[in-house]
Amino acid sequence: MTITASDFAEFLPRYVWHMEEPVCEPPAVAMYYVSKLAKNYVKVLLSGEGGDEAFAGYSNYRNILWLERLKHIMPALNGAVSRGLSGVSSLFHSSRLAKYSPLMNATFPDYYYSRTSSPYRYSENGLTELYSADFERSIDREYTVEPVQKLFSTVKDQGILDQMLYIDTKTWLPDDLLIKADKMTMANSLELRVPLLDHRVLEFAAALPADYKVRGFSLKYILKRALAKRVPQAILKRKKAGFPVPYDSWMRGDLKNWLSGILLDRETSARGYFRKSTVEKLLLENAGTGRYSKELFSLAVLELWHRQFLGDEKPSMPGSDLPEPSLTRA
Repeated sequence: MTITASDFAEFLPRYVWHMEEPVCEPPAVAMYYVSKLAKNYVKVLLSGEGGDEAFAGYSNYRNILWLERLKHIMPALNGAVSRGLSGVSSLFHSSRLAKYSPLMNATFPDYYYSRTSSPYRYSENGLTELYSADFERSIDREYTVEPVQKLFSTVKDQGILDQMLYIDTKTWLPDDLLIKADKMTMANSLELRVPLLDHRVLEFAAALPADYKVRGFSLKYILKRALAKRVPQAILKRKKAGFPVPYDSWMRGDLKNWLSGILLDRETSARGYFRKSTVEKLLLENAGTGRYSKELFSLAVLELWHRQFLGDEKPSMPGSDLPEPSLTRA
């Protein structure tokens, strides 16, 4: 099944309608169409959600563990390392390096909100001027992180890895991954089952020592060892890819005008959340570097959600008569 940039943009109002909340998950669009294709053959699907949170499959777990070890070994050099990471990330436009730079001078777990968020994510990305003055005054930053702090208090005596896994199992997994998977499959009347979230699997994984999950630079260590004779090495050793969707290049190319049209629209600006001048600046820089693709996609989805659910008209399924993407044999 081939999805074009036009298919992606035309489906987004329906994506928002199905999700019922402004979730920033471009891969969910691809999941919808894959589920639609699968519906021709099956009624139930199996998915691997939960495996990464149970057995430590994300690279940020390994990276933060090594970062914290480095900080304790050479605390006097933390500032120099932070500046070095910042310089390299700016030189090569690396968002991955940029997010670790401020953590060298921060204390765990204060900076860990989930695997996708930290207090430095927006300040380090140059987004400090995004909020309008009125909207910024209305934000209670301590209140927004209180739920995460309460979760950390439950596992404060655990090791760093177990704390991160617990936080993500309670936040990122149910509030993002599982919602996306459930909504997109049910939109096609398919049932999705997640065997790795069986309570016995989770209880077993939670009882394992940390080095059974992250050993050296290896992630999901015990899981890969257990399946070494059952799963091909090409799969066990391949780079983690997720479910990539080229929305970032689309928003700098075919969907550039579409994105600007939504975010700079009079109705959008009138909501008073964001400074129009800052949004214009982000759009301009993103057109050249792609640095703000995720943030701009989030803003676009937020606006589409407003129009669908907070408008004067009753929410209804949009775009039900859209043409379907072309089907091709792989």
